[in-house]
Amino acid sequence: MDSNRRQLAERFVELHKEGCFLLPNAWDVGSAKVLESAGFSALATTSAGVAFSLGRPDHDYFADAAAGAGAEAAGRVDRETMLGRVREIAGGVAVPVSADLEDGYGEAPEVVAETIGAALATGVAGGNIEDFTGERARPLYEHALAVERIRAAREAVDGGGEPFVLVGRTDVLLVGGSLDECVRRANAYLAAGADCAFVPGAADAATIGTLVRELDGPLNVVMGLTGNALGLAELRELGVRRVTVGGSIARAMYRRLVLAARELAESGTFSYAEDQMSQGELNSLFEK
Repeated sequence: MDSNRRQLAERFVELHKEGCFLLPNAWDVGSAKVLESAGFSALATTSAGVAFSLGRPDHDYFADAAAGAGAEAAGRVDRETMLGRVREIAGGVAVPVSADLEDGYGEAPEVVAETIGAALATGVAGGNIEDFTGERARPLYEHALAVERIRAAREAVDGGGEPFVLVGRTDVLLVGGSLDECVRRANAYLAAGADCAFVPGAADAATIGTLVRELDGPLNVVMGLTGNALGLAELRELGVRRVTVGGSIARAMYRRLVLAARELAESGTFSYAEDQMSQGELNSLFEK
């Protein structure tokens, strides 16, 4: 990691020590530059957005026929492709970037460690490892294995010798698990070396407040998955440390694309273009 990237990573580490900040998610260099131009202090990547931009599905439950054949058969973006996009994004902006590393692209702790090492080489300042398996019969990695995977990630970070915020993500709430189990796993990941806990599915004040009180470290929540009445001010008041938006910006943009395509195909009209950005505006933005 060069000195500039190291300074950005150090700045990113500092952001997690107090206060609350918004970390919007980009899926390519263009979206990252747009978000950077809005003044955000750091960005994250979205594996969903990257997958959609490649015409691929996000990491979800594997179809039964593909479950035994591995991620590639299920159409999932492979580690090399994802990290290539992450590298482009990190190199295309002058703010720290945190990478969505999904489940580390393999079950074994050793594979997770390899993924963290490869992520460090892209120049990112952080990354998250989740416990979602994609298997309906076993939606989450067993508790002990999930903890060991975070521990292996921590050892890889420490071995790299660079500033890096390791985030332990638990999908307990997304798969219908209890809040108690969510707290148990998140705290175990923090104890195993995660710098921050990430709990997607926590979107109401009561749940988020409980997590803030019960967790032994900073909390990341994701907003925008289904829309939410809580804003950044309320989340800050609740004690949330950082807020991401996952693939919601990408999905909103694809919604606009679908509507434009339908208008063209069904009516042959062009009203979709009335609020487009001008060529000059985009050229100016991307020349910076």
